[in-house]
Amino acid sequence: MKNRITQLFGIQYPIIQAGMIWCSGWELASAVSNAGGLGILGSGSMYPEVLDEHVRKCKQATDKPFAVNLPMLYPDIDKHVETIIKHKVPIVFTSAGNPKTWTSHLQQHGIKVVHVVSSVKFALKSQEAGVDAVVAEGFEAGGHNGREETTTFCLIPAVAEKLSIPLIAAGGIGTGRGMLAAMNLGADAVQIGSRFVASPESSAHQLFKQAVVDAGEGDTLLMLKELTPVRLLKNPFFEELRAAYANQADVDTLREILGRGRAKRGMFEGDMEAGELEIGQVSALIHEIKPAAEIVRELIDEYNQALSEQQKIN
Repeated sequence: MKNRITQLFGIQYPIIQAGMIWCSGWELASAVSNAGGLGILGSGSMYPEVLDEHVRKCKQATDKPFAVNLPMLYPDIDKHVETIIKHKVPIVFTSAGNPKTWTSHLQQHGIKVVHVVSSVKFALKSQEAGVDAVVAEGFEAGGHNGREETTTFCLIPAVAEKLSIPLIAAGGIGTGRGMLAAMNLGADAVQIGSRFVASPESSAHQLFKQAVVDAGEGDTLLMLKELTPVRLLKNPFFEELRAAYANQADVDTLREILGRGRAKRGMFEGDMEAGELEIGQVSALIHEIKPAAEIVRELIDEYNQALSEQQKIN
C-alpha cells in the first residue's frame, strides 16, 4: 500500500500504533513495526533512563522504522530528545504543546516530525511550524483529547481540506472498515491506540486489558477538560469525579482528586477501583485480546474486503 505516509516513514501499511502512556513499550512498538505498521514508544510514562532502555530493546527487536511519542508536557523533555538523537530514532510524534519548540532541532538530526492536533487551527499551525505530517485526533479518542469535542468524522475532512502535508486520522478507529472510512474522508493513514492496548505485547496490566475487552457502548466519557481532557472508562474513581462535577467542584478540587500517578495505578498496575483508565470509545468494538501482528493483519484484510465491496458498488 503505497501512499504519502508509507513512503514518508518507509513502512508497508498506513497503520500507526499510538504512543500511549503505560501501554506502549518496546514489545508492542517492535511487534507493530515488524508486522508492517509503525510502532511508537510512549515516552510520556518513562524516565529518561527507561526510554533509553526501551529504544535500545526496540532496535534489537526490529530492523523496521519505529517512532517515539514525545508529549511536550514532560518535565525532562530535553533528556528525551537527547536519547532520541543519540539512538537515531527516525520518527518523533510530538503532542500536547507548541510544535515549533522541537521540530527544527529534530529535523536537523534527520528525524521526521509529526504533531498531534484536535482542530483545523492547530493543524495549520503545525504545518506552518514545518512538521512532516499531522495526526488529527477526534473526540472519540482515549488519552489526552481536544476540548473542542470535534468528532473524527467531522475533523478529518475539515483538516484535509486545508492541509497540504500528509494527514493521519485518529480517534475511534479500530477496524479495517474504520480505516477505509478515514481514508475516504481524506486521511493518508490511521493512528490506532485502543485496539493495540488489548494485545499480549501491550505493557498495560491484564486487568485493564480485560476491562477494555468487556467495555460496551457508553462505558467511556470525556472528563477533566479543565485540566487535561481524557476519555475515561467508568469505575469508582470516575464516579468520584462525576460526583465532584455535580457539586460544581473547582479546578483545584479536581486537581486534588486526580492527585498523582492515577494513570499508572489504573492502566499499568491494574487498580480498577482508584486508577485512571484512559481508553477510546472504540473499546466497545474490541472483543478479545490478540497479538499485535494479528491485529494488523485483520485491519488490512478487513480494509481490503471493504475496499473491494466499495469498488463493486461504484
